[in-house]
Amino acid sequence: MFFLTYLRRELRRRMRQAIFIAIGLAIGIGLVITVMGASSGVKAAQAKVLRALYGIGTDVTVTTKPTPPKGAQGSAPVASGPTSGQQGPSGNGSHAQACINGKCYTSGTIDTLDSGDYGPLSAATIARIAQLKHVSAAAGGLVLTDNRIVLPTGSNSRLVPPTSTSVNGTDISHPKLGPLSNATLAKGRRFTQADADSAVAVVDSNYATAHKLTTGDTVTLANKKFTIVGIVTQPQASSPPSVYIPLARAQALATNPATGKAMTDQINTVYVTAASASDIGAVQKEIAHLLPHATITSSSDLASEITGSAASAAKLAGALGRWLAVLVLIAAFAVASLLTMAAVARRVPEFGTLKALGWRSSRIVSQVLGESVSTGIVGGLAGVGLGFAGVAIIDKIAPKLSASVPSAGGTGPTTHVAGGPGGASIVSPAATHTTIAVPMSASVTVGAIVLAVLLAVAGGLVAGSFGGWRAARLRPAAALARVA
Repeated sequence: MFFLTYLRRELRRRMRQAIFIAIGLAIGIGLVITVMGASSGVKAAQAKVLRALYGIGTDVTVTTKPTPPKGAQGSAPVASGPTSGQQGPSGNGSHAQACINGKCYTSGTIDTLDSGDYGPLSAATIARIAQLKHVSAAAGGLVLTDNRIVLPTGSNSRLVPPTSTSVNGTDISHPKLGPLSNATLAKGRRFTQADADSAVAVVDSNYATAHKLTTGDTVTLANKKFTIVGIVTQPQASSPPSVYIPLARAQALATNPATGKAMTDQINTVYVTAASASDIGAVQKEIAHLLPHATITSSSDLASEITGSAASAAKLAGALGRWLAVLVLIAAFAVASLLTMAAVARRVPEFGTLKALGWRSSRIVSQVLGESVSTGIVGGLAGVGLGFAGVAIIDKIAPKLSASVPSAGGTGPTTHVAGGPGGASIVSPAATHTTIAVPMSASVTVGAIVLAVLLAVAGGLVAGSFGGWRAARLRPAAALARVA
């Protein structure tokens, strides 16, 4: 009881000094909380982008590089011919021509479903990956592009540029893995097990709006009609495919560029879930050992590819902000220690009298420590308040961040149309980096508050330790001489 009474009296008697020390600690701790809040906000924004890219439950994707196409021509159509009004060397109109895998066409519609920039993998690879120690689940898929070109029939007809539609062959048996797992149903229904080998499709809402499609309508892929059974929306960052079809139908219709044959029992992407977040690194190593030539991508790999103000803010909060907070804390601790030592020096007569009355040095040191820790706790509470205020200010004034993110589905093939001066080149919709606006919402976590309290206590202990060390060096005789 005497300890608390003496502590309260000394703090009241040195109120100005205690307030000054508490304010210094509060500023340092408040800055730490603000930086942590801003950093967590940026990380949350990046996590939102990565979740959109990867889909729910997908930790790792596995792909391979494509093998060289068969012969000189790939499976994407290459067409040549004059534009409207252009004449051949003899003055007569010449016909357009499209060549696929060495076979050329001069009329009709060429519609192919190509496997894009990813090489084929055996469907048996899914089961091999799923059996790995740290893997929870694995599902296969086909990232495809439907290339369509209509060749003109008349000698002077205009060559229509080809169109490309991004398509995803979806493993219906694993609805929680892959790009469709992150989709929200807007109309109709999702795939069911009965759709495994049916000519049905789910389309992205943006694609449906652009082409005025609704459930019950049809889309044509590889010259086959698919009935739309559902329309879904995807997060802005995901660069979603335009059309989703059952994997079995995609394998039957897709063309392997290396062989020119159907991709029956083949995939080009494996979506993997780790047993836990801490096992992702182990999963990557296991898959690399199983498939030495595969490309293994995790969310952390994609995070390094995110550019824009979101990435800049993350670096600023993670590097400059962290070091700034550390320097301010060091300065606050140093000032608190110096002021405490100065206060002890001014209290030499008081401590000398206490020693002469029989107080031990340990009791005087504990008294100084108690005063310093109490001041530190007050500073910590004030720092928490300043931290909340700083986070609120950031939420009010921070602009939306921008993030340029790679497409999760990879890039599709480029369709070349050569027609003299009127030639064109069209890139698949999947072959882009998407720039999006990412809202930043800083927040104060329980961990940040606990850290603030610990820093406050630590600051008080540091200052009290120096003050106690100074008090312990006092000698009763010298102190009494100062009193006299």
